[in-house]
Amino acid sequence: MNWCYFRSQYSHLITRRLRELNVYSEMLPCTQKVAELSWKPKGVILSGSPFSVYEEGAPHVDPGVFELGVPILGICYGLQELAWHHGKNVLASDKKEYGHAYLNVHRHPEKGEHIDRLFQGLEDQLEVWMSHGDKLSKLPEDFVVIATTSNAPFAGIAHTKKPYYGIQFHAEVRES
Repeated sequence: MNWCYFRSQYSHLITRRLRELNVYSEMLPCTQKVAELSWKPKGVILSGSPFSVYEEGAPHVDPGVFELGVPILGICYGLQELAWHHGKNVLASDKKEYGHAYLNVHRHPEKGEHIDRLFQGLEDQLEVWMSHGDKLSKLPEDFVVIATTSNAPFAGIAHTKKPYYGIQFHAEVRES
């Protein structure tokens, strides 16, 4: 598992959670060029960030990440980076969120098994941890909504053809 981070306060926590699941992971900066790796990742996680993807000078992942042909999971800013790469549909939210939210999972069995893989075996409503000030303004082309909250109509998205997933919440955080 490869790991690209954007200086998120949760980057190390995500790496730790992966290792607790016995998944090998490396935390690499978003400036890492895919061509400079001596190995091919089996998957990529794009982490959160205090930045906004639309700001001048905002960190962006090497576009080569999207040519690897491996699963990609975008978490918070990572979801926004995924959407930015597929249409630049991100803007400042009228309502920033920090804390618990109720996530409603949307299933799409008619669109293919891989679409529902991220929430497979989980309930249709989950309590999650949000920490964001930006949101998707529009669903990127070839993506479907797989989760919503009362404030985030695109709290979870999945690509219809590729194993790309984005979540606005922080699944790695266990706050009480």
